[in-house]
Amino acid sequence: MRVASIDIDGVRRFGRVEGDGFVPLSIGQDPLDLLDAEPAEELRWDTAVPFPVEGPLHPPLPVTTLRDFITFEQHTAGSLRSVTGKSEVPPAWFEAPAFYFTNPHAAIGSGADVPVPPGSEVFDFELEVGAVIGRDGYNLSVEEAWEHIAGFTIFNDWSARDLQQREMRVGLGPAKGKDTATTLGPAIVTKDELEHARRGDRYDLAMEVFVNDLRIGGDSLANMAWSFAELVAYASRGTWVRRGDILGSGTAGGGCLAEFWGWSENRTPPPLAAGDVVTMKVESIGTISNRVVAGPVLHEVPQATRIEWGEPPLP
Repeated sequence: MRVASIDIDGVRRFGRVEGDGFVPLSIGQDPLDLLDAEPAEELRWDTAVPFPVEGPLHPPLPVTTLRDFITFEQHTAGSLRSVTGKSEVPPAWFEAPAFYFTNPHAAIGSGADVPVPPGSEVFDFELEVGAVIGRDGYNLSVEEAWEHIAGFTIFNDWSARDLQQREMRVGLGPAKGKDTATTLGPAIVTKDELEHARRGDRYDLAMEVFVNDLRIGGDSLANMAWSFAELVAYASRGTWVRRGDILGSGTAGGGCLAEFWGWSENRTPPPLAAGDVVTMKVESIGTISNRVVAGPVLHEVPQATRIEWGEPPLP
């Protein structure tokens, strides 16, 4: 099944894509039931309409949480080089799959405009695939985790590199550098439709990204350092993953501008600007495309108020 979301007569609807058509769920049902085979059998459907391939689309389903990992070693090395001047991946990277939480309220669909984040002059994209959780799970093993994945979607983690670098000097993860937009779509493709590309615990799917029809780079999804089941197991360690959660693979090799800036030691290709169109294609999943537009006004926030402080007395 291919799960998507579009507007019909001004109302956001969820449903399945069949060929050139879109079959909407009858209103009043939980769209997240599309991710679980048992309740999906009881769903009611309305009359099919044409599916707008060019968009605009909504994210395929309501988003509960967004975790984003970093699992492609080539991307990691190139991005580190752009920041530190060195491409050596630290040993800690290999020990466990690192991730951060990003903003589910900033999820958008293919065809939506993406505003440049206020105050940013170094805007970038990140080519990824997201795994979508279909059943709740707690503290899952790798073997168990696989059964909790319902399907996959393209995941563009838009990134304001100048904001990201500045805020991460504090020692926490990215915040305003990442939460202007995350594109998801064009659909969630269930695992059964991707079985032909499965190679053990990986998927050999070609991934490509274009800016204004110029191919920037690409990779195979099979080059992840961890499998999606391993990412889900790690994310669920001592906590819950819930139906509708999305876990990003991290950026593919050659899947963002920052990586090329690291290898070339200058900003070539240049950062994104208003008017640029970013298109991502993942074999057997589909294509997403978004235009960058001018962002909203920057409202300044003052620097911290300095307060005199001292070490607390020992108890």
